[in-house]
Amino acid sequence: MPIRPLPDHLINQIAAGEVVERPASVVKELLENAVDAGASRIEIDLELGGVKRIRIRDNGCGIPKEELALALSRHATSKISSLEDLEQVRSLGFRGEALPSIASVARLTLSSCHQEAEQAWCIQADQAQHAPEPVAHAIGTTVDVRDLFFNVPARRKFLKTEKTELSHIEETVRKIALSRFDISFHLRHNQKPLLQLNSAQNRIASERRLAEICGEPFIQQSHYLEYEASGLRLWGWVALPTFSRSQADLQYFYVNNRAVRDRLIAHAVRQAYQDVLYHGRHPAFVLYLEMDPQLVDVNAHPAKHEVRFREGRLIHDFIFHTLHQALAEVRPSTETASPAHFPTYVQPLARPDLFEANAASTAGNAFNSGFNQASFPANYSYQQPRLGLPVRESLPVYAKLYGQTEETPSLAVTHEADSTASYEDMPPLGYALAQLHGVYILAQNAHGLVVVDMHAAHERITYEQLKISMQADSIRSQPLLVPQALHVSRREADQAEAQASVFQALGFELSRIGLEQLAIRAVPSLLKDSNTENLVRDVLADLISHGTSQRIQNAMHEILGTMACHGSVRANRRLSIPEMNALLRDMERTERSGQCNHGRPTWLQMSLEQIDKLFMRGQ
Repeated sequence: MPIRPLPDHLINQIAAGEVVERPASVVKELLENAVDAGASRIEIDLELGGVKRIRIRDNGCGIPKEELALALSRHATSKISSLEDLEQVRSLGFRGEALPSIASVARLTLSSCHQEAEQAWCIQADQAQHAPEPVAHAIGTTVDVRDLFFNVPARRKFLKTEKTELSHIEETVRKIALSRFDISFHLRHNQKPLLQLNSAQNRIASERRLAEICGEPFIQQSHYLEYEASGLRLWGWVALPTFSRSQADLQYFYVNNRAVRDRLIAHAVRQAYQDVLYHGRHPAFVLYLEMDPQLVDVNAHPAKHEVRFREGRLIHDFIFHTLHQALAEVRPSTETASPAHFPTYVQPLARPDLFEANAASTAGNAFNSGFNQASFPANYSYQQPRLGLPVRESLPVYAKLYGQTEETPSLAVTHEADSTASYEDMPPLGYALAQLHGVYILAQNAHGLVVVDMHAAHERITYEQLKISMQADSIRSQPLLVPQALHVSRREADQAEAQASVFQALGFELSRIGLEQLAIRAVPSLLKDSNTENLVRDVLADLISHGTSQRIQNAMHEILGTMACHGSVRANRRLSIPEMNALLRDMERTERSGQCNHGRPTWLQMSLEQIDKLFMRGQ
């Protein structure tokens, strides 16, 4: 078969195979165009999961009449004009492939009114050679895509059910909505509203959108961070380790407002959570990295999902150290919420005539079901006869009732401090009241009741102290009587030779004894009984892939964690009130004290409001 140029239509369909995988791909490309056009409001209308129709309307700058036909041709764009522009592109789109690729596999109509024009114009992709026609349209652009893959039946067969395709579109809209809080997004399916996200101009409004997309629990259990160094800025929300997920379904990372998937970033985040996350769980986060566009190559993937960093090691270390420090700084305080919240009790509606017959069984079921609303009959409730005051206000009343005076020790506060001290003067975790079953410490703070797992808390405190001690004493190395030979690839041997100082700082002594052979002559004392051969191989693999490795430190920390576990207070050990208070104070001073070494929560907060609701007070 002779070599000949392909027809334009076939070229567009080949390009569409890379760009248009499913309806969600169409939505992504068109939303990016709308964002680049400077829109402040974007409306998305769908029919049959986007297969029958996708219409996206924005109030951006619009397209002039004379450029409408050009917008439907390949590699035509207003976003770059030179290689220099490509190397520092700031827009989401820049290839000029989206509209012609979509038009090659669907029926596309483009309507637009330029911001400086008095008349709107419309053009159909299959009639691009004809002059645009006048149309009624406000300033902005509407792209109407119908019958996706109507001319490519093989591709249409690969589409999933309407519900599945719709869920992919919703996720796409969420991702872009999280990248631009200043734009409002409205999504409708079969004329029914699904998402209505108003624009956000401040952090409070942004967190409101975040709660709508990621859920209210994420906001309650996340920590806001903002850090800038070396020309890089990282900000956003990271969930506390106790708010981990069974899968990586709540992870959003943006580079210059572009949602990306990158192994280097994923590795840095995973390493930052290494010491605090429960085994097999995944962290949740919404993070934004801002940097000079010249330091990142966005032209690395046809769908622009991936990027390449020109200084990958710098990016990795910046993300790792920022997140690692942010998680370390989360500890009990009077301003922050606890890392674990008591289950919220939802009070049912009023129906006093049914309460007496069900009171005993209902109260028991409320505790057994974790304070679930289903514990009470549906649509029924009890309006308690007014005792009048919630718990906080009731304490002085009880004091007078039992003849308690200022000189009498308070029944509500048992600690070595003055019982008349104000709640504002209380430390974050308050003061110990008692020990429950030799396992939990019950304490009172300004917000209510604190429950502490004393073994988990002491384990974290001991573990952090061991790490500090190890760092202060440096890593001791133990020479091997017989050097251990290690066969590796030439690339790994070159890496070991180049990174000899890194291994030495970590307690290893490696020497090259052949083109593809190393000798391990010394190992860290803590790892003398470990499989050092596999550890060295894994470290070399990390150094080659990511330019850095935390495997040796993680292996040491695992041993320290075991030591801390065995050295911490055990269950059923009776502690005195001063001992319990000393443990609470240590928790407040210790980094990452919200969870033990295995990622389990060490304490939780139960507010007075929650206690009031449990006992139906002040209703």
